[in-house]
Amino acid sequence: MSRIHNIHYGLTVALSTICSVLALAQPEVVDRVVAVVGKEAILLSDLNAQIEFYAFNNRIDPETPGLQEQVLDAMINEKLMLARALEDTTIVVTEDEVTNHLDVLIAQRVQQVGSEKRLEELYRMPISRMKREFRDETRKQLSVQYLQQTKFTNVQVSRREVEEFYNTFKDSLPEVPEELELYHIFKIPKVSDEAKKEVRARAQLILDSIRAGGDFAEFAHRYSEDAGSVASGGDIGSVRRGQLVKEFEEVAFSLKENEVSSVVETSFGFHIIQLLERHGDVVHPRHILFKLGHDKRTDDSTIAFLKRLKDSVAQGGDFQQLAKRHSDDTESSPIGGFLGKLTIDRFDKSLLNIVKDLIQGEISSPVEITQGTTRGYQIVYLKRRVQAHQMNMTDDWNRIELLAANYKRNLEYLKWIQELREEIYWEIRL
Repeated sequence: MSRIHNIHYGLTVALSTICSVLALAQPEVVDRVVAVVGKEAILLSDLNAQIEFYAFNNRIDPETPGLQEQVLDAMINEKLMLARALEDTTIVVTEDEVTNHLDVLIAQRVQQVGSEKRLEELYRMPISRMKREFRDETRKQLSVQYLQQTKFTNVQVSRREVEEFYNTFKDSLPEVPEELELYHIFKIPKVSDEAKKEVRARAQLILDSIRAGGDFAEFAHRYSEDAGSVASGGDIGSVRRGQLVKEFEEVAFSLKENEVSSVVETSFGFHIIQLLERHGDVVHPRHILFKLGHDKRTDDSTIAFLKRLKDSVAQGGDFQQLAKRHSDDTESSPIGGFLGKLTIDRFDKSLLNIVKDLIQGEISSPVEITQGTTRGYQIVYLKRRVQAHQMNMTDDWNRIELLAANYKRNLEYLKWIQELREEIYWEIRL
């Protein structure tokens, strides 16, 4: 299998380098050119940044023997593809695409390091400057990505090629882990109208106090039940349109700067919202959240309802039809509560704990879960369990076909790179 992995290396590095636009800043060193490809130079600082990025993401030592040569080789390939992409008039990258991709990359980095402030410390520049500094490089990387998609996305393999691939590599193909086909019915306990009235009344009292001159941030510190923003006085930072729940977002975008909303109900509970500032499709609000507490009576009623559904299946009912009618999971209910037919390493551990002792065709007892930010109860149906086994053409055709297609794609990639190396000037000066 190592031969497959080695061939795959070139393509995966090339595809992942777009993420390294935001590689961590390097210590200041005496810089120099280590390679030239066409009209593009590769600097030592760029090489070191790529090595650090690759080592960080693959959890290896940056000083690993041969790593510098591998990464430089991948960077040369990237520059060769960039030179070809710049010649291709069908490759067009819009300003919006650059902006959106940079926003995603920066958001990923913020999540990795913990906060925007920490990210700015690591880069020694504000995020607004990052978006300017990395814009041109992001455009280039997107051009390369689009060129690769054009050349390799539609690579297909014939049945004969799949069979030849399997016969060549069958002794080194990985074992297929145990596979489960799972369905569920998820129910959200309905909070009583009386309980809602009590929480709304409490929120209204705080709102009245704020409108009478109370300090919003101070009230947020004292009363908000949003653990993520309470320390900052309810401030949730700048968010783009589409990142907030619908009810919250509609109010936030309708407010004037510094205006305070009426009490707003969402799936999280009741909110008081204040808009601090707005720039186009980006708002900067703060809020005070009053959650709806647990109601034992509705919890017990939900559990009893799920038990009745389980009994109904035992008496001949169709689980998938019941899921379509009764599940509150809007994503899975239209497809009969289908959670996936996946190997066990791809399911959430909490879900595996529910089904680990089930036999094929069995349904779990009701279990409390939190789905996203919504608390509820579910029953899980194990429709099919396939034991771990060596990959074979009868049970695993789709897996083998995918591996064969990747193998063919990588061979074509290597052939193309060799052609580019013969057609475009390049030189290593390391």
